[in-house]
Amino acid sequence: MSHEDPTNETTRSPHEPPDPDRGAPVRSASARHAAYEWLWTLLAAALLFFTVRAFIVEAFRIPSGSMENTLLAGDFVLVNKAIYGARVPLTPFRLPGFVTPTRGDVIVFEPPHEAGKTYVKRLIGMPGDTVEMRRKTLYVNRQRAAEPYARHSDTQDLFLPDVAWQCRFTLRAPGRKGCHPSRDNWGPIVVPADGYLVLGDNRDDSEDSRYWGFVPVDAIRGRPLVVYYSYKPEGTGTAPWLTRVRWDRIGHRVD
Repeated sequence: MSHEDPTNETTRSPHEPPDPDRGAPVRSASARHAAYEWLWTLLAAALLFFTVRAFIVEAFRIPSGSMENTLLAGDFVLVNKAIYGARVPLTPFRLPGFVTPTRGDVIVFEPPHEAGKTYVKRLIGMPGDTVEMRRKTLYVNRQRAAEPYARHSDTQDLFLPDVAWQCRFTLRAPGRKGCHPSRDNWGPIVVPADGYLVLGDNRDDSEDSRYWGFVPVDAIRGRPLVVYYSYKPEGTGTAPWLTRVRWDRIGHRVD
């Protein structure tokens, strides 16, 4: 007949109250580990998102028709921020780009007269270029520019005080008296070494360099790549982003 030592008994009496500490450390450690994993996953995702947004690609919405028909109000575009060299946030530094801005590029930039805002226009004048417009026709370095993208909807010219700044850069042509630039007749002006001249494709309905001057070289943020979503903002009804989708615009490449 065998004798068992009651001190080595591993079976708990049914009348003995449960030990609250038994098993708890395992469950607690497992829960903490899962929480840490979720936290690090979220932090990594947030870091990846802000890195991509700051240095590679960012989404923008087109709010006006100044670039019609290249870009329409209600277009949403992805902008390549790395191509010209992305700016490092909260610093004056920029990363090196793959190419330099070129005449004819559609660019996204911060305008000199509205800090913190973002515009999209077409780059027309490079540093050192001589640019002028005569009766809506653009000339760059004395040569008529080929502009299949330019749109004109108004037959009358406008004389606006905002364009008077051009007189500081206007070349005085023989026989020409004074400086009286207008929306459709101005120049010739020389683009400075640290700036670009930009115009909207919708020439008669665009607030661009004609009115507020040159875009600083460091103000360029990128180049639009593609329209990833589009809808007609005008009209009546609710939820136009669902009911007035421009399906034919989705995937449209920006040139």
